[in-house]
Amino acid sequence: MAVPFDLVIRGGTVVDGSGGPEYIADIGVSGGVIAGIGDGIGPGVEEIDASGLLVTPGFVDIHSHYDGQVTWDERTAPSSDHGVTTVVMGNCGVGFAPCRPGDRDTLLRVMEGVEDIPEIVMTEGLPWNWETFPEYLDAIAARARDIDVAAQLPHSCLRVYVMGERAASGEPATADDLAEMTRLAREAMEAGAIGFGTSRTMFHKSSDGAAVPSYDAGRAELVAIAKGLAQAGKGVLQAVIDLHGEDMVEAEVKLLRGIAEETGRPASFSLAQVREAPRSYARALELVDAAQADGVALRAQVIGRPTGILVGLDLSYNPFSLHPSYREIQHLPLAERLERMRRPEVRAAILSERPGEDWLVHLKYLTEFDRMFPLADPPQYEFSPEDSVAARAARAGISTEELAYDLLLEDDGRAVLSIAFANFADGTLDAALAMLRHPHTLMGLGDGGAHCGMICDAGYPTFMLTHWARDRNGERLALVDVVKGLSRDPAEAVGLLDRGLIAEGYKADINVIDFAHLRLKRPEVTYDLPAGGRRLIQRAHGYAATIVNGHVIARDAVPTGTMPGKLVRGAQPAPATAQLKDACHV
Repeated sequence: MAVPFDLVIRGGTVVDGSGGPEYIADIGVSGGVIAGIGDGIGPGVEEIDASGLLVTPGFVDIHSHYDGQVTWDERTAPSSDHGVTTVVMGNCGVGFAPCRPGDRDTLLRVMEGVEDIPEIVMTEGLPWNWETFPEYLDAIAARARDIDVAAQLPHSCLRVYVMGERAASGEPATADDLAEMTRLAREAMEAGAIGFGTSRTMFHKSSDGAAVPSYDAGRAELVAIAKGLAQAGKGVLQAVIDLHGEDMVEAEVKLLRGIAEETGRPASFSLAQVREAPRSYARALELVDAAQADGVALRAQVIGRPTGILVGLDLSYNPFSLHPSYREIQHLPLAERLERMRRPEVRAAILSERPGEDWLVHLKYLTEFDRMFPLADPPQYEFSPEDSVAARAARAGISTEELAYDLLLEDDGRAVLSIAFANFADGTLDAALAMLRHPHTLMGLGDGGAHCGMICDAGYPTFMLTHWARDRNGERLALVDVVKGLSRDPAEAVGLLDRGLIAEGYKADINVIDFAHLRLKRPEVTYDLPAGGRRLIQRAHGYAATIVNGHVIARDAVPTGTMPGKLVRGAQPAPATAQLKDACHV
């Protein structure tokens, strides 16, 4: 009698991640890998009826910031709520290792400023049972977790570790500094880092307003670190760059290309359409094409919806955050603050004011009502300019401030307004579509684990499936291409060749999805971080089962409590599928 599979998924419509056509089949899982695919395969100890449902590979999110959360939380939510089974953290050059005890406050300020994680959350949550990057990886590996995580070496951490106070002052690295960075980068890759992340944008600042330590790093420093990867023979390069001008984009992309070319390590950078330079993204893609034509592994990471921030009474900011009368009540619990704001005299006072003397220039977007939109439930992210707060106020014959004020009071003060910064300069997502269709871009930029009170993009896999492959009123993307973009493409880009496909021998990271009823919910606030810290999460309906390493971690969006996730140490080879086929239980 044939030995049963550990798990059988029966009769699902398989979209296998390769980009090929969908088909109906049973899938058998044994020992954490896919061990059989076909019609009517043998029994399973556990079985899932997937009739009428989609079966896809688990999704791979290569741009996250779970560097802190993975040290205090077993669940990697909200990403794992959206079919993500592997995340890569350490992006944008920020994180918590390597770090000497005396430099912890510096890294906390960087993470608080760049990623909007409250310092008290990190102070209470981080165990700091590491100093070096290999020790940090060991600390992560020792914890149980729901999904797989991989870590990049963050540039700001590395620079502070090597240079101390000189790191944040714009001082160039010395020859000795560069040699030490090369050594530590190689050490990190050999210990299991999957790559190296850096930030070169002026918009990334510490909570004290200082530029992040990596911002002023010169080419010699970047090359020295990339050489550490080259010496180890592994690791990818990731960067966030400024996009607010074609000259700026050209210089930055050519810099990354040169480093990738010189060291032989693959590189990618974050890309979006920005309103200040709406065609700079197209120039960036031309430069990527030129690099690829010359055999240089350079790609761009993109997201398929507008990027920006969320504002509300229970979030980090709202349009009246810096008005004196609002600041007098901002410390009150939401219910009490809401009661005050409904008083006519308080409303009149707040609306009559302008921001106080400590108005921060980088918060000017809080009053850009022409690109501010209410989020319904379920949310619609391809906004119509006619639905902006400015346009709605004009039709109603009231001021934009009055309408914004009233909208914030809806849903007992839990209403959320979205301010679209990028990918929406033309009032459509056509630029995002062009980036998504480009042959050398990668879906990503979910930023899970960060931006606790301002951004919630980690649900982008569900958005890609529902909006781009099913619901969009206009040009869409093929479902098989969206699944490939969420699974196999990002896995290959960072060298995780053992996942992202429904094929024999590959990791049994699998989603079973009720595609017809898949729905993205509106972002909401929870207070489940250390010290009772606040964060935005976004849930979804329609994930019938999510499977990691052959174990079901969630059914119908409810976690099972199973923790099969692991630390992924570096690139992983493709499975020896031919050998595994002989052992299949068919």
